[in-house]
Amino acid sequence: VQLVESGGGLVQAGGSLKLSCAASGRTFSNYAMGWFRQAPGKEREFVAAIGWNSASTVYADSVKGRFTISRDNAKNTVYLQMDSLKPEDTAVYYCAAALWMVRLGTTPNEYDYWGQGTEVTVSS
Repeated sequence: VQLVESGGGLVQAGGSLKLSCAASGRTFSNYAMGWFRQAPGKEREFVAAIGWNSASTVYADSVKGRFTISRDNAKNTVYLQMDSLKPEDTAVYYCAAALWMVRLGTTPNEYDYWGQGTEVTVSS
C-alpha cells in the first residue's frame, strides 16, 4: 500500500491543523492506521492509531484530548485533527499502515508501510 500525507504547515501555538493520509494499492479497510512523528534529533514516536472499522483508537498521553484520529474507508484516507497545538508538537508527521493488526500498535516496528511525511511547525 502507498501512503501520501498532506496538510502540514506552519501554525501558531493554540492553533489547529488537519493532516490527511491517502492510501492506494490495497484494500484500505484491511489495515489499521497510525500516526507517528519525529522531531529533529529525536526518535520517531507514536501519536495515534485507529482500527480498521474505527471502533478502536489509541493516543499518546502527550496528545490525548487535543488530537483526534479518524478514517474514511470509502475515501481510503486517515486523518489527524490537531487542536490546541504546542511548540513541542513541531515534527515531521508520518502515517503508517499495518495489515490485520489485532491490537493497535504503538511502536514503529509494528507497522508495515509508511508515508514520506509532512512537516508541522508550531510557533510560540
